[in-house]
Order: sequence, then structure tokens, then C-alpha cells
Amino acid sequence: MKIWHPYTQEATELPPIPIDRGKGAYLYTRDGRRLIDGISSWWVNLHGHGHPLIAKAIAEQARKLEHVIFAGFTHEAAEELAERLAVILPAELDRVFYSDNGSTAVEVALKIAIQYWYNRGEPTKYRIVALEHAYHGDTIGAMSVSADSPFTAAFKVLRLPVFRVRNAAELEELLSARSHEIAAMIIEPLVQGAGGMKIYAASDLRRFQQLCAEHNVLLIADEVFTGLGRTGRMFACEHAGITPDLMCLSKGLTGGFLPFAVTVCRREIYAAFYSKDRSRTFFHGHSYAGNPLGCAAANATLKIFETEPVFDRISAIERIHKMHLGGLRKHPIV
Repeated sequence: MKIWHPYTQEATELPPIPIDRGKGAYLYTRDGRRLIDGISSWWVNLHGHGHPLIAKAIAEQARKLEHVIFAGFTHEAAEELAERLAVILPAELDRVFYSDNGSTAVEVALKIAIQYWYNRGEPTKYRIVALEHAYHGDTIGAMSVSADSPFTAAFKVLRLPVFRVRNAAELEELLSARSHEIAAMIIEPLVQGAGGMKIYAASDLRRFQQLCAEHNVLLIADEVFTGLGRTGRMFACEHAGITPDLMCLSKGLTGGFLPFAVTVCRREIYAAFYSKDRSRTFFHGHSYAGNPLGCAAANATLKIFETEPVFDRISAIERIHKMHLGGLRKHPIV
């Protein structure tokens, strides 16, 4: 059996580099080389490879409870994580839905947004607005709200119809004409990662939020890449001083140890699902929802923010990057 690697054209690419172990910022190859993990293993590693606190938390949880169905059951690690998230998130975001990766967290947010309006008796509000150059994942819904690219060309027949805008002016024009069709806008706050590290101003983010609120459209913040300190604050939305209606988190949530994700929303959104009418239930889930090992890893990851000077380290790394890369600013290809 041969391995089929992601995003890899094996007819032209070099063979994959065999990695034996990781420690801190470094990866060690099978032949003894030490490499700096400059991409944080696809932006997931948050506190360094092999952090002992996270490894210990996973091991202890594995000996206690490795998994249990999350429909109709709960467990201590999931409840603790909800409490820890409540501390770092805006108070308005007080309901959390657990899943397993960033794409799924986005799918959950899109489905919640669409069913929210459906449950409220407005089934025509089902369209989504996304930004040009966006990337939100590779599942059908997440791929639909991502930009057109060679990645998505073969799946055009599967992608959902999405409105795309480049800026706040285009968003205002669109919402003024068609907000009655639109359930939500989804954004990567401040930084569009896979789209080319495109950065936009906090004032633009505030304007997006203002326009969505004025036109009765939900705002989804995809903080899978930007969240948990990546932009120097816990969440990129903090730079603009806004609270979205829904937020997606994954990647660094477990410190890079395990696949895990959350989608959080405002209490008034959850209220549209809470009913004695079972048809209003959010019928979404998967086998490993709320996995105790993932919850334990996430709890340990968030605890490290409390016990270690994480943001001081981030500031130091930022200064180093500015010092060494500042000279490239005037280069013609930058």
C-alpha cells in the first residue's frame, strides 16, 4: 500500500522528508538533520513539539476515558473546555459545538447560519457572502466559500452558490440589494492565510460587522488560522474590537497534538434551535465529536496561556522577524 500525500503531485515532487521526532521548534529527520518547523506543521503547532503538559494531559485522559458518544452523553474534559473557552471568548459567544477539524468547524457554522433563518421562518435567507481570495477548507461547504482556484476547479458542480466581494463598498452594495437572500458572511479576520497572506485593516473588519448587523446578516469569523495568539492577541477580531455572531477555531487549539475544532455562537442563535419541536434540532455530528483526548489536549493548550509568557514570546518573535525581514521591504518582488 502506497501513501497518497495531500496537495502533492507525486509525478513531479521530490520524495517526502521522513521525520523521526519533534522537539520545540525543531523537527528531526530520520537521517539526523535538524529542521526549523517554519510552518508550524501547517499552522497547528502552538507551544512547540512535544510540550510535556499537553502530552501528559492526553496520556492521563487516555487511561481514564478515550471516547464516548457525545449525543446524549457528556464528560469532564468537554465541560472543562467549555469553561475555559468562556474565559477567553467574548461573553456573547456562550454556546460551543465540538467537531474535529477546521473545515468541519466552518461547515458547522454555515449550517447553523442557514438553519437559524430556516427555524425563524425565513428559508429564503440561505446564501453566503465570502471575500475574494478566501480559503476556508476543503469540504464541500468550506470549499464553496473559498476562492475559485485550481484546487476547486474539478468540483465546480458540487460547490454552493456564493456571493463574493472584494471590499466593504461591494458588500454594502450587495447587502442593500439582496440581504433578504443572505444568511451570513464568512471572513478570515485581518489575514487571509492560504490566499497569499493578504492583510486588511481592522477598520475594514469593523465595517463588515457593521454592515452585516445593519442588514440582518450573520457574521462568521473563521479564526482557525488567526486565533489563539497568531496575530499577537488571542483572537484577530480583538484588533477591531468586534464580536462576530459565530466563530470557528481549530489548528492550534490542541497545540498541534490532535485534530479538534469548535464552533461557537451567540445565545440568541442557539435560541432558534431550542424547542419542543424536534424538527428545529441541529442535526449535525460525527463519531468523534467531543472526543475526550482532543478536549484534554485543548484544555492543556489553553492552560499554557495561563502558566507561560506566551504573548511575550510572540512579541519577541515579531521583533526578530521585523529586524531580519525589514530590509526586504523595498525589494522589487516584495
